[in-house]
Amino acid sequence: MTMSETAFYLFCFARSAPLPELRGTGVDGQSPLVVWPFAELAAVLSTVDVADFSGPVAEARMKDLSWLGPRACRHEAVIEEVMDYGPVLPARFGTLFSSLESLEGLLVNHHRAISQFLDQMTGHEEWGVKGVLNREQALPELKSRHQTGGGGHIDLSSLARGTRYLQGRRVRAAAEKELPQWLQATCCRVAEDLRGYASGFSVRKALANGGSGSEVVSDWAFLVPRGVRADFCGRVKRASAELADRGLTFELTGPWPPYSFTPSLPA
Repeated sequence: MTMSETAFYLFCFARSAPLPELRGTGVDGQSPLVVWPFAELAAVLSTVDVADFSGPVAEARMKDLSWLGPRACRHEAVIEEVMDYGPVLPARFGTLFSSLESLEGLLVNHHRAISQFLDQMTGHEEWGVKGVLNREQALPELKSRHQTGGGGHIDLSSLARGTRYLQGRRVRAAAEKELPQWLQATCCRVAEDLRGYASGFSVRKALANGGSGSEVVSDWAFLVPRGVRADFCGRVKRASAELADRGLTFELTGPWPPYSFTPSLPA
C-alpha cells in the first residue's frame, strides 16, 4: 500500500445472521460501515486512508489523545453495537487490510477458529476488575500487629522521643515488609472466589495509577455468562466493601467485547 491508497479497516467478526445493515460511520467519521459476508460469518468494515495509520505522521498521531481518543471510542462503539446482535471477535484498533482478497485469505485460513470462538462467546460478556490499593490506609492494621514487645502492646506515646521515633520506624518497616504478602494472598483469594462465577479468566498487566495516592495492584478480566452477571457483580462489590477499611478496593467495569480472550489469527 502507498500513502495515497485506502485500506479496509476491520472492527470485528460476527455471525452474518441476524446482523443487519449498520448505520453510522467508521473511525474517520466519514466512511460508512460495511457488513461483508463470508459463509455464515461477517466482517464489519469501513475504509480509511492508509496515511492515517501508517508512516511517521501516523506514529505522531497515535501519541496525540485529541486525535486518537475519538477514533478509539468509535472503534469500541461499533463493536458494542454489533454485540447487541450476538457474539463478536473484536479486532484491535488500527487493524487494516489492503484488499478484500487479503481479508478473505485470513477468513479461509481461520474460519474454524473464528466460528468456534463465536460459539464459545455466545451468552458471555467480558468484565474487568481492578484492585486499587491505598497504601497509607492499608498499613495501620499491619503496624498494630508489630507494635508489641515482651510485655504486649507498646504505647508509642509513652516512650521517650528518640525511642518513640526508632520504634515507630521499626514498626512501619515491618508492616511495609508484610504488606506485599498480605496483598498477594488477599488478591489471590478474591480472584479465586470470582473465578467461580466465570468460564474464563485472564490476568492483565496493571498499568494505571489509581489516583489520590492509590495504585492499581491487579487487573483481571473475567468471561462471565450473562445468567450470573448480577451474582458476579454483587460479589465484586461485596469484596470491595469488605476490604475497604484495609485500603483495598475493587473497581468493576463492563461489559466489554472479549478482547482478553480473543485468539491469535496470524495472517
